[in-house]
Amino acid sequence: MKQSQFKIIAETGIHARPATLLVQTASKYSSDINLEYDGKKVNLKSIMGVMSLGVGQNAEITITADGNDEDQALEDIAKTLKKEGLSD
Repeated sequence: MKQSQFKIIAETGIHARPATLLVQTASKYSSDINLEYDGKKVNLKSIMGVMSLGVGQNAEITITADGNDEDQALEDIAKTLKKEGLSD
């Protein structure tokens, strides 16, 4: 299992559009991928789960991936976070 931590810098946090892109990115991989925030953990492949966390600006999140493509999954998710201006 691999994990990465990110600080959300976007003023709007993880709202509907970037949440959808993160879910789409995570869904490309067979690994189990989770997002943890504020003591709660949700499946990153679930838009309802991600939206239910209400991740705002300056939030510290942890993304974990467990499976045969975990390295590539985390790398791709990190790129998506950066490209969408969510994290630096």
